[in-house]
Amino acid sequence: MTPTPPTPAETIHWSPPRAAVPPGYPRPPFATALWRGANNRCPVCGEGKVFSGFLRVAEECGHCHAPLGQLRADDAPPYFTIFIVGHLLLPPILFVERHWGWPIWVHMVVWLPLITIFTTLLLRPVKGATVGLMLRLGITGNDQRPPPDAKPRLAEDPRT
Repeated sequence: MTPTPPTPAETIHWSPPRAAVPPGYPRPPFATALWRGANNRCPVCGEGKVFSGFLRVAEECGHCHAPLGQLRADDAPPYFTIFIVGHLLLPPILFVERHWGWPIWVHMVVWLPLITIFTTLLLRPVKGATVGLMLRLGITGNDQRPPPDAKPRLAEDPRT
């Protein structure tokens, strides 16, 4: 018996597997996971540390041994950080330009260091919160990777 291809209704309602936290580890509430991650605490237990370096996620929590190293935040934290810093500093930049009309060199001397400082200070808490969010939602980053022992196979044509 040949397997039938998925119907359009089955493809629309597909959702990714929720396996970021292995069985036996509780999933914290949404706000708790974000808060713990932003404070460099394990989103699961709130005791261990999320980071083993400035931005390197620890392989596992030192307290509850939750596998935090599997959570790959990739480009999301810098994107969120740029979004937040832009919304914090763009209104003052525009206000100063509108009301005082500083020369461009003064803008560069004032705003570039402020943008750099804000971005550097916010990147780590934002990455920790992103790790907490990913843990809460069950996004591991391994969803699209084949298992190490998998053999490549050709895509099947659903019309046949």
